Amino acid sequence: MSVTLPGQAAPQQVGALQLASFVNPTGLQSIGDNLYLQTGSSGAPNTGQPTLNGLGSVRQGYLESSNVNVVAELVDMISTQRAYEVNSKAVQASDQMLQYVNNNL
Repeated sequence: MSVTLPGQAAPQQVGALQLASFVNPTGLQSIGDNLYLQTGSSGAPNTGQPTLNGLGSVRQGYLESSNVNVVAELVDMISTQRAYEVNSKAVQASDQMLQYVNNNL
C-alpha cells in the first residue's frame, strides 16, 4: 500500500494489505458491522497478500456491485405477496365457516 505524503511527489510504501481465509467460514462469529471473530469451528486463519494462495484480489478504483438481480427479486416478492394474500383469504373463509357452524349448531 502506498501513499503520497504532503509536499512529496513520489508515493511512499507504508504497508501491505493482508487477506484471510478460513477452512470453515460459516463457523465465524458475527459481531456486527461486517466484523467477525475466529472460533474453534472456523479454524485458524490462512493469511497472506492478495492474489496469493487463492486469497482473492483487491482492485483499486472499483465499485462492488450487488450480488442480487433486482428484477428477479422483485418478481419473487410480488409472487410471494400474492401467495400470502391467497392464504390470508383462505384463513378468513375458514374462520367465517367455523363462526357460522358455531352460531347455527
